[in-house]
Amino acid sequence: MKFIDEAKIFVKSGDGGDGCLSFRREKYIEFGGPDGGNGGKGGDILVEGIKSLNTLVDYRFKKHFKAQKGRSGSGRNRTGASGKDLVLKLPIGTEIIIDGNIIADITSQNKVVLFPGGKGGLGNINFKSSTNRAPRKTTPGEKGHETELLLKLKILADIGLVGFPNAGKSSLLRKVSAAKPKVADYPFTTLNPKLGVLRKNDDEVVIADIPGLIEDAHKGNGLGIQFLKHIERCHSIVHVIDITLDNLVEAYDTIVQELEKYDSKINKKNNVIVLNKIDLLSDNEIEKKKKQLEKNLKNEIYPISTITGKGIEDLSNKILSFGRKNEN
Repeated sequence: MKFIDEAKIFVKSGDGGDGCLSFRREKYIEFGGPDGGNGGKGGDILVEGIKSLNTLVDYRFKKHFKAQKGRSGSGRNRTGASGKDLVLKLPIGTEIIIDGNIIADITSQNKVVLFPGGKGGLGNINFKSSTNRAPRKTTPGEKGHETELLLKLKILADIGLVGFPNAGKSSLLRKVSAAKPKVADYPFTTLNPKLGVLRKNDDEVVIADIPGLIEDAHKGNGLGIQFLKHIERCHSIVHVIDITLDNLVEAYDTIVQELEKYDSKINKKNNVIVLNKIDLLSDNEIEKKKKQLEKNLKNEIYPISTITGKGIEDLSNKILSFGRKNEN
């Protein structure tokens, strides 16, 4: 399934049915009078969050969505049938935007009425009075609401894994969860965000593997700004750095600056640094590089190997503690 995180669609709630102009015509009843019924209500446009969906691909090709119109009223004071509602099923984490303003944020599986259908018109029975025994007045059904919507998906995750391409984010996600993202030794193996769940006893956190960032990602370089928005909803950040790089501080600073330029709030989240691929270095080299970072940064540092599993247990406990803090 192709990952689509933005879509533009047109929606229209149902028009109300028209009121009916009718008079009672029955044998042996001299003065029948008006009996035109009201029109039915138009169908609503509703939205529903679906936990199993993680893409807006359903809205890539179908662009127009209209709820059913209410039926017109009829004689014998019969109200027209209401139009059928239309439910837009969206991934949890979808923002609904009109003219740059967020009108709804789908964060649960509840159904929400986005635009109600138009009210039904009044039949002529409503206009009968002592001075007007045979009214010929009716009202048309109210028009439904129509507009263009921008759907923007920002995945919901507790933890975001960020770092350069090939730092080992996907390998880490595979190691701590049941997710099976593609792993290879070339840049930008991960082309779309991937989710996994880390579980231990009664604790669990959702982890997002954000495609690799590079310098000037906020300007669109590499995979660019396309996926930076998915970090916004994460409560905590895990910086994954390849320990074999020559300058670890520079690598960390580059990612931090890209996050800062996109949204300064991101760097204020809980965060830790992971030094991956320690299986490629000796213990002395690992300790030397760790001290180099500790000298310049105040973050907690976790040396790990996704190949041997060394350090994974301590890191998993730290990530789970972030999830417990967010619950409190």
